[in-house]
Amino acid sequence: MKIAELRQRPKEELKSLLVEKRARIDEIGFMLRQKKTKNVKEAAGLRKDVARILTLINQKL
Repeated sequence: MKIAELRQRPKEELKSLLVEKRARIDEIGFMLRQKKTKNVKEAAGLRKDVARILTLINQKL
């Protein structure tokens, strides 16, 4: 997700998006441990999205 897209969203929506992304990271980690997925890069991208969202939430305080 691009930072410009995230900046346009309200803080409440960013918080809900953060919860969704973290849940997806957990799900991917579980699938990787069971060797049911081979898309390792998706988890890295989600972690970067989480960092972007947290940065924006802290800036909007």
